[in-house]
Amino acid sequence: MLDRDGFRPNVGIVLLNQKNQVFWGKRIRTHSWQFPQGGIDRGETPEQAMIRELHEEVGLYQEHIRIVARTRDWLRYEVPDRYIRRDARGHYKGQKQIWFLLQLVGHDWDLNLRATDHPEFDAWRWHDYWVPLDSVVEFKRGVYEMALTELARYLPRNEQRNRFLRQGVRPHEQDMAYDMMPGTNFELPPGGSFEPDPQTGYTPDTPG
Repeated sequence: MLDRDGFRPNVGIVLLNQKNQVFWGKRIRTHSWQFPQGGIDRGETPEQAMIRELHEEVGLYQEHIRIVARTRDWLRYEVPDRYIRRDARGHYKGQKQIWFLLQLVGHDWDLNLRATDHPEFDAWRWHDYWVPLDSVVEFKRGVYEMALTELARYLPRNEQRNRFLRQGVRPHEQDMAYDMMPGTNFELPPGGSFEPDPQTGYTPDTPG
């Protein structure tokens, strides 16, 4: 389902743990990492699509999460032709997305990348809130920055590093300061898989 400009309606999901770290998934059989996202089916609201995609991609149900916020308007990105299937070129242009900020109220072990027969991810980790901007594929970076910036004001104020956000420190300066704090060593979550240097390789995007 495309709009008149060739963009497919889509939802993006920023899932937080209790430390305000975000879920970061590795696309199956690639070295590409991203947030969960997926298309809005005909007749679905963005929230309904988000709940469906949340289960399909990471195995969570509505009772496992709390909806914190969503972006106000559609955020768009264009997909380069080399990533579009040949039969979709000329009419498929990219994605327009509503982004949701969710907080996990369940446990790490509730996550299940094999909840369906067509998994999207084969590994995952918790990451600092702003780190995905440095590792997502380039053509999605602008949308990620807009979504994370708009949603950052709604981050739960339950951890030490949020004071940097309130004081207006830029994201990368914030990360540097946080790295110098004691007790911030990376912990691999149950069921997670760690690759120290995720690459920005990508596989063809599809309008389906």
